[in-house]
Amino acid sequence: MLIEPLIAQLNELRLAGMARTLEQLAPHGAFQQLSFEERLAQLLQSELAYRQNQRLVQRLRWAKLPQSATAEDLDLRTPRGLDKRVMAKLIALDWLDSRLNVLICGPTGIGKSFVAAALAHQACRQDISTRYYRVPRLAEELNRASATHKKSAFFKQLARVKLLVLDDFGLTPLAEETKRDLLEIMDDRYNKASSIITSQLPVEKWHVYLNDPTLADAILDRLVHNAYRLNLKGDSMRKRMAKTLDLI
Repeated sequence: MLIEPLIAQLNELRLAGMARTLEQLAPHGAFQQLSFEERLAQLLQSELAYRQNQRLVQRLRWAKLPQSATAEDLDLRTPRGLDKRVMAKLIALDWLDSRLNVLICGPTGIGKSFVAAALAHQACRQDISTRYYRVPRLAEELNRASATHKKSAFFKQLARVKLLVLDDFGLTPLAEETKRDLLEIMDDRYNKASSIITSQLPVEKWHVYLNDPTLADAILDRLVHNAYRLNLKGDSMRKRMAKTLDLI
């Protein structure tokens, strides 16, 4: 049987992984010597791997992570407060099933966003819906949604996300409306979905930062008491890298 028509049929059926593998392996005698079941198994495995990779690409595109960070890239040797046992638990992602949060605090350059992105990437690998926002950009999105009368739809969209990453919390002052919106977001997610929050401010100062006792109590009550806390410390990782490159 000619291979080209079979490849065309596989592509028509949207079995691109099988089509690509068949095109690559068909000319090789070793593949032709396999039994029908062995060849079929190899093609099916290729199709599954192709679809998983395409799904990951889609998840990462929608997540909009700020940097390419994976769990394998995490530096657990440099002393900065990352406990290996805790990180192993976080990388396993069981906390997502329990609807827990992760709060990552520490000085600028210590790697908070990198850790958050690595955990988010791990979630994408497991086909978990993930979305990243810097808090100042989230405030802009909320303002835009309010101006176009689409805030309710935006809230529903965020509520459906299994892992929401909010980076740079506490970096800039929040408008009163944004604080109320943040409460809505956290209330929608409480005991239903997980969030990762990064901040230069220690958690103990978040209440003062929000500068509204009632709203602060409500937001933190839904966010802090069911969360892992990573308190990073030490010199800036960017500064360390600059030293290794002999830039300073």
